[in-house]
Amino acid sequence: MSLRFADVSVGAPLPTQTFPIERGTLIRYAGASGDFNPIHWNEQTAVAVGLPDVIAHGMLTMAMAVRVVTDWVGDPGAVLDYQVRFSRPVVVASDAPTPLQVSAVVRSMHEADHTAEIQLTASVLDQTVLAKARVRVRLAP
Repeated sequence: MSLRFADVSVGAPLPTQTFPIERGTLIRYAGASGDFNPIHWNEQTAVAVGLPDVIAHGMLTMAMAVRVVTDWVGDPGAVLDYQVRFSRPVVVASDAPTPLQVSAVVRSMHEADHTAEIQLTASVLDQTVLAKARVRVRLAP
């Protein structure tokens, strides 16, 4: 069931969620996406190109972050537009999950088409990893 337009207001926060990212997550995502770039699974390669360690795929980070919105609205098909700018890589150490913390707030609402724009904040250890993250969703009338 989708969230109703009348039940939402500008400034309303969405429930914050934390998503653990582990090396195994990266391997599974590589298989699903076909993106086998070794910077996502091989420490030596990542360090050789100047990264501190293996990093998560940007599209994986983006997909995990939008779950805050899809869980809230109740229908992944309600997402009409999703845009972000990658501002910092998500480093995934071998010894512990990396916590991707995502919060969101309703930024604007448009009654004519029952849509809302949501602003996401995605961070790892208090450092923003997605900038200008905006999601436009259609809400139920």
